[in-house]
Amino acid sequence: MARITGGELLKRILEKEGVRYVFGVPGDQLYPFLNALRDSSIEFITFHDEASAAYAADAYSRVTGRLGVVAGTVGPGGANLIGGVYPAFAEGIPLLIITAQNQTFRSYPDHGSMQALDQYLLFKPVTKWNAVVNSWKRIVELTERAIRNALTGQPGPVHLDFPSDVLHATGDEDDVSLHGIENYRPTLQPQGNADLINRAAYMIINARNPIIHAGGGVLRSGAENEVLELAEYLQIPVTTSISGRGILPEDHPLCLIPNSFGAIAAQAEADLVILVGTKLGDLDFWGRPPMWGEPGTQKVIQIDISGDHIALNRPVDIGIVGDARETLKLLIEKIRSMEERRDKREKNEEYKNLERQWLSEYEETSTLDTIPIHPLRAIWEMRKFYPRDAISVIDGGNTTVWAHYINRVYCPRCFLSSSAGDSGQIGTGVAYSIGAKLAHPERDVYCITGDGAFGYGVMELETARRLGLQITFMVLDDSSWGMIKSGQTLYYDKKYVGVDFNEIRYDEIARAMGCYGERVTDPKGLRDAIRRAKESGLPAVIDVKIDPEKIPPDFQTLATIWLEGCDSPPKEEYEVKKIN
Repeated sequence: MARITGGELLKRILEKEGVRYVFGVPGDQLYPFLNALRDSSIEFITFHDEASAAYAADAYSRVTGRLGVVAGTVGPGGANLIGGVYPAFAEGIPLLIITAQNQTFRSYPDHGSMQALDQYLLFKPVTKWNAVVNSWKRIVELTERAIRNALTGQPGPVHLDFPSDVLHATGDEDDVSLHGIENYRPTLQPQGNADLINRAAYMIINARNPIIHAGGGVLRSGAENEVLELAEYLQIPVTTSISGRGILPEDHPLCLIPNSFGAIAAQAEADLVILVGTKLGDLDFWGRPPMWGEPGTQKVIQIDISGDHIALNRPVDIGIVGDARETLKLLIEKIRSMEERRDKREKNEEYKNLERQWLSEYEETSTLDTIPIHPLRAIWEMRKFYPRDAISVIDGGNTTVWAHYINRVYCPRCFLSSSAGDSGQIGTGVAYSIGAKLAHPERDVYCITGDGAFGYGVMELETARRLGLQITFMVLDDSSWGMIKSGQTLYYDKKYVGVDFNEIRYDEIARAMGCYGERVTDPKGLRDAIRRAKESGLPAVIDVKIDPEKIPPDFQTLATIWLEGCDSPPKEEYEVKKIN
């Protein structure tokens, strides 16, 4: 009988699950696991920082729908992972986090060993489930349980802490059996209750002006085709949360861009809202009037995999717990049996016209030749250059707001932005881009990032170069924490504290790492710079000097959301500047 280490056993479980990459930073306590990966279909992708490794695993999961895996060592390694795990926790992304720990006899409770940290307690607030694997004999059981928890119900990150003596320990391979996936976790997702689905169908076909509001849960379920089918069959407009962008192409006649004039009007006027895979967070204005209808007159049907999300932020008339895709299939089948395909609704064109009105000023500004460069001009040139199925990664504060106006999304799982999601995390852009490109090497990946956000992950340019990934990073460079500076401009009469940087040549940093780098100061040079970056075949940085005086026109609205309940200067004390 062959004896195998705990590290080898862990590797075999991950192979059986179909894991392709483990992202991470190596450490002494991980040696048996790393050694096992030498002879494996799984590739260990080394990063310079554990948080970046977690971001890459997160992005890989977002664009593939599969489990992301990240590994780090004890103490400082585990602590550095926390920030990287948070966006996945906030937005329901399935990650398996593997940490090594000091030997069992030195930890839990610790008595002074180097790098000691109670990683079980550390990860508890940012994981769906976690455990300490304190015996070789429990590696299979607990790893399978962790994966089951990550992928079942509301997805999310899970954590396993492996003392190094458990990874080094050996046992007879005949003493353990690796189960097929179907033997330890569900492979079919749950459908909603049939009676509730029937009631929902009747409510929908009797509604005068219904809309669908779809969130990130639709993408995680793979239900975008069902949303499209229901919308087209009944000619129902579709609005999305920010994390749900791409469920429908944003130029589809029934799709309304999040928080556009058209979307807000549709949400406020609808007599019925069909919520699918969203809990109506703050970027959905909590589902409250005046952005939405009054609860007494606007009916709500909510479909969600998590019962905790039903009626979380506003009352519902029908709450259906079930997988979005499986539940929508049944709902569509019932509606088809009751109702003929609908003709166009008059309101749909009205909402589209409002959206066009909202977009027109941004589109006009995106053609300006002003120097310094307007952020919208830079973003528009980037979006125009790349095909519809390119994966766009957006990172930063003001950068994220500007990109929302002009960086259109045309396909599911091709838009990544934690800074626009529930976590509001910046600094993910470089690593998100790497994870997305590894998942889809055949597709273009581009990243538009603020300079402050770019600084978090700039060392991972070396990671992209080492892996041979052609990704173009456009850095909107205003030498500051632009969003915080905007707030100090509007609220505190330009009394700036802690927001300015020295001049940094991000293009030169890129070239120092073997990447392509170019600085652009004239908008007329943007398109050629983007072309040269793509043609270089290398990770590329385009350092774009933008006008630091430009503030997104919706900044005041966003600040009102974030500062709700806080005393702030009255509106008449500050002026919101026009975008051009």
